[in-house]
Amino acid sequence: MTSSSAFTSLLPYGWDETWADEFAPYLAEGLLAGRVIRVDRGQCDVVTADGVLRADTAFVTPDDPMRVVCTGDWVAVEPGGNPRYVRTYLPRRTAFVRSTSSQRSEGQILAANVDHAVIAVSLAVELDLGRIERFLALAWESGAQPVVVLTKADLVPDPVTLSHLVQDVETTAPGVPVLTVSAHLDEGLEVLTAVVGGGTSVLLGQSGAGKSTLANALLGAEIMDVQATRDTDGKGRHTTTTRNLLVLPGGGVLIDTPGLRGVGLWDAQTGVGQVFAEIEQLAARCRFHDCAHEAEPGCAVLAAIEAGELPVRRLDSYRKLLRENQRIVAKTDARLRAEIRRDWKRKGAEGRAAMQAKRNGRL
Repeated sequence: MTSSSAFTSLLPYGWDETWADEFAPYLAEGLLAGRVIRVDRGQCDVVTADGVLRADTAFVTPDDPMRVVCTGDWVAVEPGGNPRYVRTYLPRRTAFVRSTSSQRSEGQILAANVDHAVIAVSLAVELDLGRIERFLALAWESGAQPVVVLTKADLVPDPVTLSHLVQDVETTAPGVPVLTVSAHLDEGLEVLTAVVGGGTSVLLGQSGAGKSTLANALLGAEIMDVQATRDTDGKGRHTTTTRNLLVLPGGGVLIDTPGLRGVGLWDAQTGVGQVFAEIEQLAARCRFHDCAHEAEPGCAVLAAIEAGELPVRRLDSYRKLLRENQRIVAKTDARLRAEIRRDWKRKGAEGRAAMQAKRNGRL
């Protein structure tokens, strides 16, 4: 099936031949194709060939948080009715998922069908490299290409200092473009505009990272509300409260998101591996395939640290994210929980045996 003239108005939102083929069965049922541009409390705004429609999502997501309709989804909507319902969403190409802030074993989908994950990091405050690594792990796991944007570059007037900061982030984000911009001075936006001009991009970061200001610069208009950061700690206030999908004037679409306080991993082992690709490459050269990189002989990772080729901070962060991800996955994977318990018991038995040997004077 080809994109007919009826879908021409959806082309700026990312409609293509593949989506047309996916939607064909629902077109035969008389349903409308559309893309979700905003979700709010069980209701969503959907842009269709008939304009922007308000629809209820209860039919699709009765109780499963991983099946919830989210911004960026392509959906099949009922042509009429009061209320009007979203009947289904098309299979997602990518999905940006984090764990919820609650203690329950649930994931939260922030955006769907994203090509680029733009991670905004403010240079107005001290860099938190560990947080950047978390964002990168989730971005890689989603299937999107991450891009780190260092905002408020005008607040670092010393070029040498700025160069060092960029270098720190590039070391933290191997294989990821790192851009510096100043939306206030309209500097450094050309490359970012070219990146987001192809496909769908989601804008992520903490409150105060300058996401809304950056979004306005890319949109070429004051569409997103902007508030000043607190002078005491440089943190921002939640200006954006919902995830909004907006068409960019130079092509592509942008999903702006509220500031994220928590960036919990959600089954992101592959993403963690990509963030710490240099550690995994070194680990492949360790003498033992199950090397823990702690005190084992022939450990290539520890050798790299001793040689000054790998920062200790990177290894500590790698271990931390792997442990966190393992805990998250274990909450829903009984086999993994059993393996973790066996490992704890083995280590406990080894520790008790070592203490007993010390008491008997054999060590």
